[in-house]
Amino acid sequence: MISRSISLLGSTGSIGVQALDVISRNPARFEVVALAAGGADPVALAAQVAAVRPRLVAVANASAVPAVVAACEAAGLGRVNVVGGSAGVIEAASIGADVVLNGITGSVGLRPTLAAIAAGSTLALANKESLVAGGALVRDALLRPDQIVPVDSEHSALAQALRGGSANEVKRLILTASGGAFRGWSRESLETVSPEQALKHPNWDMGPVVTINSATLVNKALEVIEAHWLFNMPYERIDVVVHAQSIVHSMVEFTDGSTLAQVSPPDMRLPIALGLSWPDRVAEAIPALDWTRASSWDFEPLDEDVFPAIALAREAAAASDLHPAVFNAANEQCVAAFVDGRLPFLAIVETVREVVEAYEWPGVVSLEAVEDAERWARAHADALVAAR
Repeated sequence: MISRSISLLGSTGSIGVQALDVISRNPARFEVVALAAGGADPVALAAQVAAVRPRLVAVANASAVPAVVAACEAAGLGRVNVVGGSAGVIEAASIGADVVLNGITGSVGLRPTLAAIAAGSTLALANKESLVAGGALVRDALLRPDQIVPVDSEHSALAQALRGGSANEVKRLILTASGGAFRGWSRESLETVSPEQALKHPNWDMGPVVTINSATLVNKALEVIEAHWLFNMPYERIDVVVHAQSIVHSMVEFTDGSTLAQVSPPDMRLPIALGLSWPDRVAEAIPALDWTRASSWDFEPLDEDVFPAIALAREAAAASDLHPAVFNAANEQCVAAFVDGRLPFLAIVETVREVVEAYEWPGVVSLEAVEDAERWARAHADALVAAR
């Protein structure tokens, strides 16, 4: 198997750590040429540098560069090429690697996504916010139709299942949702939940923002938007069903009545491995399901009265190409306020709705317009939180 060069953005986060595990077990297939991280854990980043010896290390927080350099020196790595700030992350995304894995959290991942595409790299995309905030920009920037490979488990599942038929045979896409930490709860019971409760996801080990988004089902709302842009599918043909076990990762229903599902244990290393190696599979990326043990899988409809985020995301997407960016940016501010104890759990989506409904689209879509919309949304969300 021919070795692929990899640039890994968000290397010390959950996706990055698991990607490096996949890479370490397949040294003949993958070579890491660049690492990018926020810089909050210089020692962890230095350990990663020692393990893969990239040509370039980028630290998003420029003030953390000296600490990263010092950690690399303490690890006996000698001179390491460390660059800082958003420009450094863009440099890592633009390095010309065969595959750029974007595991950055948040809409700050949009510029690196566009940079990787412009460099001609295949983009293994775990940063759903790139498509939520700038889906039209990303679509127009693509140099080839297959340049993006999804890494989110649901979209990876859809990509795999879509191999089972032609585009004109697809009736609808069905995203599965675990239901998060509060599946089955009433709206009244959610009024007093704490950040600690919201951070206890039953199946997945994810970062705090994604885990809380899972609890509000905002994560699934973002995935509906992401699926629209990835697969050129109208929103009315993208559905969500709750599946508590997180074994069926998503499904494709075809026009003849058949449905193809991708099933595997809830382990992100599988979609990560596929993202790095697509269209080929990586042998033994994860242990397979044990079919000698009895098990059952449950499916239930989404309770949109208790969890209105998905309906709100559809409304935002229908309003303009920039309203989803407003939705996402406002949510990031509200999640931070919830974690800090400044906003109740149910008020996260309620406040996002207020921001989305107040936004007036200027009639243009550009990178600058996206960033202006995000700045406005963050400021408006912050003002609403402060006024509560």
